[in-house]
Amino acid sequence: MLAPESSARANPLAPPWLEVPGDANELARHVWPSGAGRADDGVLTIAGHRATELAERYGTPLYVVDEADARGRARRIRTALEGAFAAVGGTARVYYAGKAFLSTGIARWMREDGLNLDVASGGELAVALRGGMPAARIGVHGNNKSDAELRAAVEAGVGAIVLDSLQEVARLARISADAGRVQAVRIRVNSGVHASTHAYLATAHEDQKFGIPLAEVDAVAADVRGHASLRFLGLHTHIGSQIFDGAGFRESARRLLEAHARLLAGGDVPELNLGGGFGIAYTAADRPRPIEGIADDLARFVADECARLGVEQPTIAFEPGRAIIGPAGLTIYRVGTTKPVTVQTGTGEWAERLYVSVDGGMSDNVRPALYDADYTVRLGNRATDAKPALVRVAGKHCESGDLVVLADYLPGDVRPGDLAVVPATGAYCFSLASNYNWLERPGVLALREGEVEWLIRPETIDDLLARDPGAGAARDIRA
Repeated sequence: MLAPESSARANPLAPPWLEVPGDANELARHVWPSGAGRADDGVLTIAGHRATELAERYGTPLYVVDEADARGRARRIRTALEGAFAAVGGTARVYYAGKAFLSTGIARWMREDGLNLDVASGGELAVALRGGMPAARIGVHGNNKSDAELRAAVEAGVGAIVLDSLQEVARLARISADAGRVQAVRIRVNSGVHASTHAYLATAHEDQKFGIPLAEVDAVAADVRGHASLRFLGLHTHIGSQIFDGAGFRESARRLLEAHARLLAGGDVPELNLGGGFGIAYTAADRPRPIEGIADDLARFVADECARLGVEQPTIAFEPGRAIIGPAGLTIYRVGTTKPVTVQTGTGEWAERLYVSVDGGMSDNVRPALYDADYTVRLGNRATDAKPALVRVAGKHCESGDLVVLADYLPGDVRPGDLAVVPATGAYCFSLASNYNWLERPGVLALREGEVEWLIRPETIDDLLARDPGAGAARDIRA
């Protein structure tokens, strides 16, 4: 289908970064899963499956994951990091951050593709183990881990537990000793570096709940080493999310390597974990740097810093999540209503925005409401040469802030019954999903050529009612 020439000027209600598309059916390749495309009749396809058939058979809203895309990204990131550090005489280890999205199937993919797994709760640990991830390849995070969670991790034999406070040192030492184990640990450090997409802000002590201030690391490490039931592996930090370059990683690595070098005087420090946060494209305007470039720069920087400090390179660990699963996922919605709304701009100009309401919303993607996160949308059931119209995709919840896509252009003839498909929803959508307004959470379907598999089955109203003790029988509440 030829892209029509776009003579339309940008709607004054559109954000500055959003361009009027020449073809409102086009899929930006760096935003959509590698297996996404359009059939000859204009229907969106994912891994060879037609969006219309998926919606008809499995219902909407529906999360889908392109399995080949997700697993390919996992292998690419692991290969890039391992290869870059090997080239400078070092070693890298990659953990998948399960908080982005986790199921037993995802745990199996990561295990088969050579990644380790990071979890942040007892529930995530149970899923990882049930999915076949060896306990020795699991790291456990959390700023307020319960005794039960720590005990479960120790008894399972996890490879590392990340200590987030001085209080947790004594608690874990006692639990490990009671279990007759020696538990390997890392110390979560607040490095004072917070990275965003293009910049980082360095402060002495950042105001956040995670980690131990850099100035207190030596004392906490000495406390860890004083317990026979704990083994000190090294330091851990996490500087943010949606990072598009390596500047923040380099500055954080510099600060932690200096602490690492000091700690070597007290014994072995085999690892340094720099966390995750690699960014992805949610819109055509997003241009994250390829992982290969970030990996090469970081590896050379770490090697140079270790040489400057006169220490051997520790194993450098990373925890990508969003960068693996985010771009591989998308959500299919059914359009229910469309509503043109005329709005006066700040300059006094009047413009029209088309509200497109779908059958999901903040219960399946709360990120726009939480973070003003931007997303892309395209029609999934057809292609059309109608002129682009500025749209805001809204959910069905009883909240004015229930928005799925804040701003994008769709063909102006979008109508009830169409499929609205939102890409880059593989991370932090199902993970943050809720039952607000008693909506059932959608299922997550893995797609591969010729095959489908539920990663998470969809909820039903019966599932929700089963948790309500009063739902077993109808009650007459009339006076």
